[in-house]
Amino acid sequence: MSRTIPTINTQRLTLRAMRSEDFARFAEIWATPEVVSQITGKPRSKALSWDSFLRNAGHWQISGFGQWAIQPRDMAQMAGQTGFFFGSRDLGSDFDTYPEAGWVLAPEAQGRGLGLEAVQAAHDWFDRVIAGRTVCIITPENINSLRIAATLGYEELREVEMGGDVVRLMTRKGPPV
Repeated sequence: MSRTIPTINTQRLTLRAMRSEDFARFAEIWATPEVVSQITGKPRSKALSWDSFLRNAGHWQISGFGQWAIQPRDMAQMAGQTGFFFGSRDLGSDFDTYPEAGWVLAPEAQGRGLGLEAVQAAHDWFDRVIAGRTVCIITPENINSLRIAATLGYEELREVEMGGDVVRLMTRKGPPV
């Protein structure tokens, strides 16, 4: 099965397929404590980043959707990732059966509205091409991500404990009307 990963251009960035030369930057982003502090709590090793990097590429092949590299026009390297995936997290059929949205942005790209621009573009594509309910996981302390999720129409499903931390499971029935 072969699937083409679409390229999405917005005013200030491009969402594109991750390329092999992106791996060093991908690993660097996921090893940055201030990036992961409100996601996993601890930086990823290079080996775990490699597994995740390959999983992102394979997800497009299996599911027809996945995550894009976020490439701001004013930066030479990718600045993060956004998109959708099946996490198989064993959080219940009201969560695990739906595509999970995710987004990560390097510190130097934060605070400029690029995260919302990227996540909105990804959701616009999803709503046109795949459509349907999506879910996401956000820590209650991650105010910026909660703001992005609310803008896109996500609502709280419930709070659960994951890895010793409380996280908020959120759901979106489709594009806001």
